[in-house]
Amino acid sequence: MSLPRIEPYPLPAPAERPAGRVAWQPDASRAALLVHDMQRYFLAPYAGSPVPEVVANIAALLAACRERGVPVFYTAQPGRQDPADRGLLTDFWGDGIGAVIDDDPAAADVVDELAPQPGDEVLTKWRYSAFQRSTFAERLAEGGRDQLLVTGIYAHIGCQATAVEAFMRDVAPFLVADAVADFSRRHHDAACEYVAQRCGVVTGTADVLGAFAATPAGVGG
Repeated sequence: MSLPRIEPYPLPAPAERPAGRVAWQPDASRAALLVHDMQRYFLAPYAGSPVPEVVANIAALLAACRERGVPVFYTAQPGRQDPADRGLLTDFWGDGIGAVIDDDPAAADVVDELAPQPGDEVLTKWRYSAFQRSTFAERLAEGGRDQLLVTGIYAHIGCQATAVEAFMRDVAPFLVADAVADFSRRHHDAACEYVAQRCGVVTGTADVLGAFAATPAGVGG
């Protein structure tokens, strides 16, 4: 039960992003950045765009956040999981990374261009939402963070689930539309539409960088 091959598709242009219901703005003193499941296994099905663009945009966000002291979190699924830990995911996705880890020991690694740096925090990912079976909520609260920039894959699965749970925990989610990727443009757009209408703001990399530009280096911390 492997992941589907993902055909190239264009990222939505700014004018194609759905209108939202709130006018929240990202604030470096309140935000944290999530790089969601950007592991080799999950990127392998892509045949091209939008992965190069998404990786470049996440890299730009990482640089801006690190410069300004904005906390950076990653999620990464384990290469090997006990069936009891994997639970119902097996019914939908089979063994996941575990099906290939013996032949490809690097399958669970975050791609080199986005590798975690000292000071970043990597959360073990067990379910669609990054909050499940992790200390994510506690770590955000400890850092005084009530905004979450969501990037990574897949937009309509873990990214959306994490955005919804952030909202339910009174953490304002920002889905960065050109820093997430999905199975298709249809899935990508559906995730953006849901977040914009039900739980957060759909924004772009340039918008976040512009908002952060007014914040001097280090102030976000």
